[in-house]
Amino acid sequence: MNLLQTQITTPAAIATLDTIAYAVGQSAIGKILAARSPIGVCAILIGSDADALEQDLADRFPGKVLVKDKGSLHDDLAAIARFIETPSAGLDLPLDMRHGTPFQQRVWEVLRAIPCGATITYTALARRLGRPNGARAVATACAANAIALGIPCHRVVGADGTLSGYRWGIERKRALLDKEAAI
Repeated sequence: MNLLQTQITTPAAIATLDTIAYAVGQSAIGKILAARSPIGVCAILIGSDADALEQDLADRFPGKVLVKDKGSLHDDLAAIARFIETPSAGLDLPLDMRHGTPFQQRVWEVLRAIPCGATITYTALARRLGRPNGARAVATACAANAIALGIPCHRVVGADGTLSGYRWGIERKRALLDKEAAI
C-alpha cells in the first residue's frame, strides 16, 4: 500500500472521516489525477508521473485521509479526458473550492465564467475583481488552483497575449487553448 493511501473498509468509517477519494488516469496531455471530497471535485492535477501527482495531492491536503478509488472516480476521469479532447462538451462537475483564501476563491469564480475559447489577461482579470494593480496576486491565485480545467486558469494570458506561467506546463496550456480555439 502506498504511504499516501489509507485503507478504509466500512462506509461508516468513510462518512465520519474527512476523506478525499482519488484516481489517476490518462489523457491526451498526460496523466490526470481527479480527487473528490464529500462536496465535489477538489483537485484535477496534470503531469507525467502518477507518484508525483499523488504526492502533490498529499501536499495540498495535509491531514486528510486519501483513498485511492478508481471505481468511484471513473466517470470524473472520463469526463476530464473527454473535455481535453472536445472542450465544447464542457466540464460540468460539482467542485469543492473551499481550499483557498477568499481572494483565491473570488479569482477562481471569475475564471469559471470565462467561456471556452476565450482568454483574459492577468491585468484584465485583476481589474474585473476591482484590483487594478493586482495582476501579480491574480497570477498567484491561478498558480494555487488545484482544480485544473474545472477552474480554467489556462485561459489567462500575459498582457501581450503570450502564454505565460502555467503550473502544468506551457505546452499543455498551448494544447488546451489550441483545442478550444478550434471550436
